[in-house]
Amino acid sequence: MNRMKKYEIINADAYEHVKKIPDHCVDLIVTDPPYNLSGYSTGNIKLSWRKDINNDLAQWDQKVFRPSEWVEEFIRILKPTGNIFGFTSYNLLGKWHEAFDPRFETFQYMVWHKTNPVPKIHRAGFLNSCELIVCMWNKGHTWNFTLQKEMHNFIEAPICMGKERLQDPLHPTQKPLRVLRHLIKLASKPGDLVFDPFMGVGSTGVAALETGCRFLGLEIDEKYFRAAEKRLKEVQPSMLNTRVVPSSASKPAAEPAQDRYLPKEAPPQPSDPAPPPSRTRRPAR
Repeated sequence: MNRMKKYEIINADAYEHVKKIPDHCVDLIVTDPPYNLSGYSTGNIKLSWRKDINNDLAQWDQKVFRPSEWVEEFIRILKPTGNIFGFTSYNLLGKWHEAFDPRFETFQYMVWHKTNPVPKIHRAGFLNSCELIVCMWNKGHTWNFTLQKEMHNFIEAPICMGKERLQDPLHPTQKPLRVLRHLIKLASKPGDLVFDPFMGVGSTGVAALETGCRFLGLEIDEKYFRAAEKRLKEVQPSMLNTRVVPSSASKPAAEPAQDRYLPKEAPPQPSDPAPPPSRTRRPAR
């Protein structure tokens, strides 16, 4: 059976490989693309009395991320009932809104308040204690509304630390499972397919499996990919598919089977793309 069992991770360039994913097969996109904040960094702060404060971001953050380059592919692969959550920062919020707001009936954002942010040693300005999560969906989307007090667009959680924080390799922007599980529980059903094209060390995948969903992840960096593979095997060791896909500069990989990402009991989805959603705005839901 050439269908995805529970999760599949692929060591590939997301910009190239997303084009190979079948139409309307993804239930939820949860992703953490580059923030492009490296240009604002002043480098690490060395201190004699504590561990150095890491202000350097990885080289991949220097590659310009343009939300407008992802609109068409996200709409193509997402089911009509699907949702999108994208972590971002203040400098890209307007670009996300400009690209996605005209194409979805609802564009909102959440705030993740980090209860243990990096301190301001020189006591200048605010602590960087908040990160933003853009949220997009259309009428009829999957949504698990609970109590009014639990449905604020705000979540408090510490940054990733302790045993959850990987040290080798150390990913500078690893997201905490508590936040990811919260997002997935809000916007999916058991067995749904969660997709992360910027998988990193696989935190979205771990949270998806822990909440009863399936997972598809892409990651271009091999060391992060191998770390994600190890983490996911620890959650569900017998149901993992992994692939390494050459970039377009080398031998192209075979196209994935069109039914790979469908649940075993589900028939293949129609190949014709759905018409674009109406641009008429409706009140936020």
